[in-house]
Amino acid sequence: MSTDEMITSLQNPRVKQVVRLRDRRDRDRESKFLIEGYRELSRAVAVSQPLSEVYCCPDLYLGSNEPGLLRDATNQCGAEIQPVTEDVFRKISYRDRPDGLIAVAPVPEWGLGRLEGGDCGETALYLVAQAIEKPGNLGTILRTADAAGVDGVVVVDRCTDLYNPNVVRASVGTLFTVPIAEATSDEALEWFRQRGVRLIATSPDAKKHYNDADLSGPLAIIMGSEQYGLDERWLENTDEQISIPMVGQADSLNVATTTAIVLFEALRQRRSG
Repeated sequence: MSTDEMITSLQNPRVKQVVRLRDRRDRDRESKFLIEGYRELSRAVAVSQPLSEVYCCPDLYLGSNEPGLLRDATNQCGAEIQPVTEDVFRKISYRDRPDGLIAVAPVPEWGLGRLEGGDCGETALYLVAQAIEKPGNLGTILRTADAAGVDGVVVVDRCTDLYNPNVVRASVGTLFTVPIAEATSDEALEWFRQRGVRLIATSPDAKKHYNDADLSGPLAIIMGSEQYGLDERWLENTDEQISIPMVGQADSLNVATTTAIVLFEALRQRRSG
């Protein structure tokens, strides 16, 4: 569905509503979130993510494929297409260099049941992100998980809202391409235990290096918060703990960087094995 009436006023109530969705309290209250950018929106449309509206500004498009994407957003996702002026779009955008597309979507309910149809066999590989604090890190972790082809990401005890605009942006839309579930730590631990999935945690204090560990077989790699690492509940329930050797002055790496190193070591072992 599309409307030909362009929004030109910065005081339009719909414009104000979109701006409010940058705030977590408003996202929680309205159960809606924002998807900005051509790549992000195209990945959401590719999996038929429901969309309420897509606000567009042709003057800011970077290519020629945007009209086709808007048709797909309407046909596949039920979106209303709402054109706006450049001034209005710059007001609702949260980017320094907007590309003319921003969608409003209902917040999905992504529980552990979402992973039930996935692979729990000998090649199963999961990632658990516990209490990640920074949206950019969480988004980058999702992008890395997509690149490594994990079977699922479980976000537990979340500190950062999974639907924060900066999570969507840092994930480059892979928020929609990776099977993601949200759960408490207790729920996730029980889910993995019932399926015989081995748990390996990263810890700076672990004696075994990541490339000396067996990362094959059904496995979940556990990553903790940037400031405090994993809590005791996870450390007590993991089958093994591993570390990345540090030869400089820093005693640990950024959590997103650590995730990339360990996931791709697991991928290397599985390919060579």
